[in-house]
Amino acid sequence: MWDYASLPTSLPTGSYRIDARMGAAGATAAATGWALGGYKFDTYKSGKSRKLPTLVWPARADRARVNAMAGAISLVRDLINTPAEDMGPSQLASEARKLGKRFKADVKVITGDALLRQKFPTIHAVGRASDDPPRLIDLRWGKKSDPRVSIVGKGVCFDTGGLDLKPAAGMLRMKKDMGGGAHALGLASLIMALKLPVRLRMLVPAVENNVAGNAIRPLDVIKTRKGITVEIGNTDAEGRLVMCDALAAADSEKPDMIVDFATLTGAARVAVGIELAAMFCNDEGLAGDLEQAAATVQDPLWRLPLWQPYRKLLDSKVADINNVSEGGFGGAITAALYLQEFVSEETPWAHFDIMAWNTSPRPGRPVGGEAQSLRAVFEMLEKRYR
Repeated sequence: MWDYASLPTSLPTGSYRIDARMGAAGATAAATGWALGGYKFDTYKSGKSRKLPTLVWPARADRARVNAMAGAISLVRDLINTPAEDMGPSQLASEARKLGKRFKADVKVITGDALLRQKFPTIHAVGRASDDPPRLIDLRWGKKSDPRVSIVGKGVCFDTGGLDLKPAAGMLRMKKDMGGGAHALGLASLIMALKLPVRLRMLVPAVENNVAGNAIRPLDVIKTRKGITVEIGNTDAEGRLVMCDALAAADSEKPDMIVDFATLTGAARVAVGIELAAMFCNDEGLAGDLEQAAATVQDPLWRLPLWQPYRKLLDSKVADINNVSEGGFGGAITAALYLQEFVSEETPWAHFDIMAWNTSPRPGRPVGGEAQSLRAVFEMLEKRYR
């Protein structure tokens, strides 16, 4: 697929065809690569960009699949690339509503203090310091009798670090901290566009981690939706706070699986770099299916362990758990172990700690927001449920 992705930016303007003898799978992959290679984010550019060459639809390509896949990935990229001024919690909720209207899905958005009344205290705590109130986006689609798949995505639309303020350099890419939420919307759009026979639930806690007089403080203690009390060891570990209430809500309905995406830790980037998604999974069958799917569609991931001996690093002297680990080692693992506290042992669960950003260009993957492991997850779902 990626062999074709370099062509839209390297060929002269014009119309091109590929070998008509190419099989359906190859033609579909070629068309998808071409479509992704033509992606550009120029919303804020005043000048006209170069007209790109076009590909005549290959005769055997699956048009619906190409359009759905390219559309889902472009949606993820657009949402991440949009500045936080124009992609705050309210705008992210608006994008979810548009998606719901397009595919006739039910979308519910819980906003502001209603989060407290409906028992989402950690989402409220993280987002309450912003002028754009925190939200929980809850989308449902599909027949109730179909297998239940829940997708959860971290939607921190900008992360200052809170009172544990990030340095200036640490904030430069923080518009991408809603990348997990963007992945959730993109994967949901793909599932709905290709009519995968599942009962889908998508949950995105959408917040801005800001600084104000009512911001959460280090050493505050919050009682989560699940009843677990958490001590705030660092306000800049806010992603796992908003995710834990959303995961608890997803888990309460006993789905057949939960998949979550989050730009959660810098430690994952140290461990596997920026091109690989770090995957944690509590179910060997699900993990194996995801690894196989990733290889099939060239959407790489790398499994890291849910190493239980590290759970003690999250112990708190005053609460059930701390939101950061003692010592700073194994940060991606301890973050995943924190999230695991909010998922039942019997629920198959996969957690993706992603970069969601290309720092340098590759064919079909320009600098900026990027979908990671989205195609792999969809391939796994399709293999299981189609």
